[in-house]
Amino acid sequence: MTTPKTPQSPSEKILASRRKFMMGTAVGSASLLAAPYVNAQSGPIRWRLQTYSGAPLGAHVIKPQIDAFNAAANGEMEIELYYADQLVPTSELFRALQSGTLDAVQSDEATMASPVDISVFGGYFPFATRYSLDVPALFTYYGLKEIWEEAYSEVENVTWLSAGAWDPLHIFTKDPIRSLADMQGKRVFGVPTAGKFLSKYGMIPVTVPWDDVEVALQTGDLDGVAWCGFTEAYEVGWADVCNYALSNSITGAWFGSYFANTASWDKVPPHLQQLFRSTIDQSHYYRNVWYWGGEAKLRVEGEKMELTSLPAEEWAQVLQDANGFWDSVAAESPRAGRVVEAFKKYAATMEKAGYPYR
Repeated sequence: MTTPKTPQSPSEKILASRRKFMMGTAVGSASLLAAPYVNAQSGPIRWRLQTYSGAPLGAHVIKPQIDAFNAAANGEMEIELYYADQLVPTSELFRALQSGTLDAVQSDEATMASPVDISVFGGYFPFATRYSLDVPALFTYYGLKEIWEEAYSEVENVTWLSAGAWDPLHIFTKDPIRSLADMQGKRVFGVPTAGKFLSKYGMIPVTVPWDDVEVALQTGDLDGVAWCGFTEAYEVGWADVCNYALSNSITGAWFGSYFANTASWDKVPPHLQQLFRSTIDQSHYYRNVWYWGGEAKLRVEGEKMELTSLPAEEWAQVLQDANGFWDSVAAESPRAGRVVEAFKKYAATMEKAGYPYR
């Protein structure tokens, strides 16, 4: 007798179709990058790379890139991938990278406590972006690449390699948020800068290991998360324990970067350095497609969380408050001021450009 299959829910269908598509993308990229095998006499170069993300999310935001690199390196170099807190706590990623405990890191500056005056912009900086393409545009055309290189040139034994976009920031909670007053006292897991901004409305940022978030939501130690968009919430299981999703997005894309231990980077021959940079670019592309398509479908078709929104007049107040937050951060250092100035110039340009930019 054949056991009937349980029908997939709308969100399960979306996630399954996107996994299948992106698996094909990763395999195809690895085969295209394949190079002739070279048997290095001294043995392969081995790196340890740790990401900020847990394993379910890491399977998309970095694993395809590492798999592609290892396949194309053909025995000359191999990167061992570790997920959040597996080798060192996320808060110690920078120190572990600088000391050589790790050869490379994927994270935002704020989450890993990077000791540079631009660390506040890593992760989710309120309303700095509206779309994922805003991030590479800011780095390419508005000077952020040069600012990041300048900042990290002052830090010993750490090389900044590249920044890319992740998902927008939404707030997911067990109890609904339909006004700013509903934020009062809610304990949320989230990235530092956004948490600092949201604390203005009474939210309480709470730091726990990434793998402990779901349990903390179940036990009541957390009331919600302000860490990601719909794609991650569904992918990692947080949508199963949160009942509501605030449709008002605090910012359009997370700023994340790749970093290398300088001594480790300098030991890598130029052709493998280029291969690593190329697969980083592949990772940026992968994430843009995975998040962009997934966010829209899950907001419309996902069935696990009820959408709520803030009243128009309260949302207008939040937008106004962000201007003051930007100015306070700009005053922290001349370099921070240059970043905020780039944000303002970019926002003004996009508004003038109109559709489809804004």
